[in-house]
Amino acid sequence: MNNSNGQAMSIKAASLILRVTLVSILLMHSIPGMFNGGVHAFGKDYLDKVGFAPFGLFLAWTIKLLHLFISVCFLLNRFIFPAAVIAIVIFTAGIFMVHLPNGWFVVGSGANGIEFNLLLIASLIAVILLRQQKNKAFVV
Repeated sequence: MNNSNGQAMSIKAASLILRVTLVSILLMHSIPGMFNGGVHAFGKDYLDKVGFAPFGLFLAWTIKLLHLFISVCFLLNRFIFPAAVIAIVIFTAGIFMVHLPNGWFVVGSGANGIEFNLLLIASLIAVILLRQQKNKAFVV
């Protein structure tokens, strides 16, 4: 195996690891809320109250269904760029609307802060960059 094949395999492996990890996070961030009232609470108790009424519930369902769509795209390794961009927009909005007032930490020194969303955004950008690199010819 020459170096360019090894690099291609490393890029594929890294992309797969990131995509599967992001899929598991997105699914766990969306599916339970669809069945335990979390989407309803997010839409009615939060989004409606911060100015999205009467569309809060619709917006909450849209976000959760987009998480499912993004997960399918990542699992199938298709439409990676638009799926990642949609997720980045959602997580960025989450930072400014929900997490930023709570500071940096998700747990420990704080609660519900921005650190996890920033990690997710960085991971999504990495998936995009790995996808672009995979599509380029390697020059050694």
